[in-house]
Amino acid sequence: MKAKLFPAGQVRGGGRGYISSVRRFIPIIVALLLSGDAAAQTTVSFPTQDGGVVYADVYGKGDRGVVLAHGGRFNKESWEKQARTLAAAKFRVLALDFRGYGKSRGPGQSDPMSAPLELDVLAAVRYLRNAGAKSVSVVGGSMGGGAAGDASIASQPGEIDRVVFLGATPNGPADKLKSSTLFIVARDDASEDGLRLPAIRQQYEKAPEPKKLIILDGSAHAQFLFQTDQGERVMREILHFLSAK
Repeated sequence: MKAKLFPAGQVRGGGRGYISSVRRFIPIIVALLLSGDAAAQTTVSFPTQDGGVVYADVYGKGDRGVVLAHGGRFNKESWEKQARTLAAAKFRVLALDFRGYGKSRGPGQSDPMSAPLELDVLAAVRYLRNAGAKSVSVVGGSMGGGAAGDASIASQPGEIDRVVFLGATPNGPADKLKSSTLFIVARDDASEDGLRLPAIRQQYEKAPEPKKLIILDGSAHAQFLFQTDQGERVMREILHFLSAK
């Protein structure tokens, strides 16, 4: 909207009316500034235990932490919409770049699929803990889901509260998971080796309670689920799982 231009002296002539109008807008302006601060995103970095450095975007200021771990075709920026939704629900959200992505680096970065990515997730979890988070959960898509599961297995008891697997399972044995788990997969999601559902169901059966498996229609894989007509449901299920007492 174009600003209205006043002839010289007209604003001053408005006097009390103009000042009164400005005062009425002050609470609105303050609210907008505060909401912008709540949604603000900052970039941080922190070390991993094997000498790497992880860069991540942090959203929100809640005392419940959530780490977002991307898939092989994605990066930390790919989580922005989901991160802002979680931040609006009073979570402190950290979306990381795995080693070999963006500016993150560490041993094995030339082949992230075989690198110890669980160390990146653990470093992110501990960063949030040190920043004041009383609980930390992890949402991982595909490659990031495997890393999230392996981080749960390698974690100290109680260190990772919950894990959401999007089209993924831990690479390690699921019966060693130390977190509550939610598995979400599309029925026809497939790799070059075939449908992913049978292997995911098998790992789900081995995972300790509490746990939940949600099978959706379609074939979208992991984070691509958010780009389908079921994206809103996926986000609702994640929020419900992370918020449950």
